[in-house]
Amino acid sequence: MQDDPKTLVSTDWLAAHLRDPDIRILDASWFLPGSDRDAHAEYLAGHIPGARFFDIDAIADKRSDLPHMVPPVEKFMSRLRAMGVGDGHQVVVYDSHGLFSAARVWWMFRLMGQMNVAVLDGGLPKWQAEGRPFTDLPPVIRDRHMIVDFQPQMVKDVTQVASASKLGDYQIIDARAPERFRGEAVEPRPGLRAGHIPNSINLPFGELLNADGTMKEPDALRAQFEAAKVDLSKPAITSCGSGVTAAILCLAMERMGKTDHALYDGSWAEWGAYPGLRIATG
Repeated sequence: MQDDPKTLVSTDWLAAHLRDPDIRILDASWFLPGSDRDAHAEYLAGHIPGARFFDIDAIADKRSDLPHMVPPVEKFMSRLRAMGVGDGHQVVVYDSHGLFSAARVWWMFRLMGQMNVAVLDGGLPKWQAEGRPFTDLPPVIRDRHMIVDFQPQMVKDVTQVASASKLGDYQIIDARAPERFRGEAVEPRPGLRAGHIPNSINLPFGELLNADGTMKEPDALRAQFEAAKVDLSKPAITSCGSGVTAAILCLAMERMGKTDHALYDGSWAEWGAYPGLRIATG
């Protein structure tokens, strides 16, 4: 794997840079509703040395009824500053699945104009399987200022997605499991209709990963997108259940050198809740 501090780095890379003064490691573990796991409790029990816990549900827009929507810029800046993360830092994000919720935080940093951020390939499972350092000690926090340069083209709202669905000027890609996309499975969030956004294409995020939770190489990623019949000549909008795994598709496209991608923040948690929006099945 080619290490790239702006997209994806290996466990070897992080181990070599673990003591660098400007490295900031974030544990962005998150679990689906009803999974009966507590990400923060697991972080407190043990984490990569120096890691801070990034709470996806807390560093969010609490004015919205939708889950973990992008926070206001000021909230993002103040929360990260309080965690001692700011300008001039190289951020590495991991999660306890391998590669799941960490990509959402990578995307959020990018949305805020922070480019020096990478996901740890294979995440905590790979790190622990290799017998690397692990601790329950809290990190030493020193305040650090952060300047945000919000990138509005990287996020889409329901009106923009509805327009793209109708006009076909974007390729809408859904990262959910095939049975959820087809409308054959019950959604994990109660009250949501089953199905998908009309004219969207299904590319389950798991197809972009190897068995050990690492991301496939760029050529293999491109082959997966092409096998799913994704038109890579169009700008892309990614979607999923609530805007978390959609970011894995964004990360994969960035690895492939495709930069014209945006994420539908409300995703199916929003689209599936509004009877006025058309849905497709099958």
